[in-house]
Amino acid sequence: MAIVAQETKFSRIFWPTLAWVVALIFFFPIFWMVFTSFKTDADAVKPEHLLFFTPTLENYANMTQNYDYWRFATNSVITSVFATAFTLFVGVPAAYAMAFNPSRHTKDILMWMLSTKMLPAAAVLYPMTFLTKNFLGIFDTHFLIILVLSLINLPIVIWMLFTYFKEIPKEIIEAGKMDGVNTWGEIKDILIPLAWGGVASTALLCFIFCWNEAYWTVRLTTTEAATLSKLIEGNRAPEGLFFGRLSAVSTAAVGPIVVLGWFCQKQLVQGLTFGAVK
Repeated sequence: MAIVAQETKFSRIFWPTLAWVVALIFFFPIFWMVFTSFKTDADAVKPEHLLFFTPTLENYANMTQNYDYWRFATNSVITSVFATAFTLFVGVPAAYAMAFNPSRHTKDILMWMLSTKMLPAAAVLYPMTFLTKNFLGIFDTHFLIILVLSLINLPIVIWMLFTYFKEIPKEIIEAGKMDGVNTWGEIKDILIPLAWGGVASTALLCFIFCWNEAYWTVRLTTTEAATLSKLIEGNRAPEGLFFGRLSAVSTAAVGPIVVLGWFCQKQLVQGLTFGAVK
């Protein structure tokens, strides 16, 4: 009994400590970016001002006044919100059909969707740019970015929702059918309330992917639909991320998603543990 008590005490101290150390290591780049954003460009590259310097808000003022930050931020919000909504609008019914009305080809379709994530983005960049510019006329539009982000994230969204929906007993859906509930009613009144944690966590993850997407948003936009990724890419410095100006831009870009992640943390954890609880 004494040995068991000693191991339990060790576990209570060691594992939380290890978790905090790992968390701090992963958080350090964000902390350093925010820390550097309060330095001038000159102080940011001087070793003597690595830790001790005179804080300034000059970078944030310069960013909002001279770089049209709010237009880029608005474009990021528009594209991320609508891409997430459209992806869920397609993904929820698709995952519902695969989970509760599977066919002998369902697994093959799921594997095919997953395999599309292996396609190098650069392989389709030129034909997509050529078509959207010269034939479709939708280059540098919100519609194009929303469509591309939705198609990119649709496979992972369907896979996640399919996993959550499979945990729900099929008898509940069949009971709803016996009560005369139609397909839309099954999804709206039965499925989504039961799998709300999974749907919320999937939506949050999809939103983060859309918000952080840089390859397509940089290459398929110029000015009208350019997002914060385009703003950051346009402010790159040869010296890297140590410049205070670029750190301020990056901090302002990741700030909203950090706040959103903190706000949705409880719901996200519930969603990720939904299957285990069931």
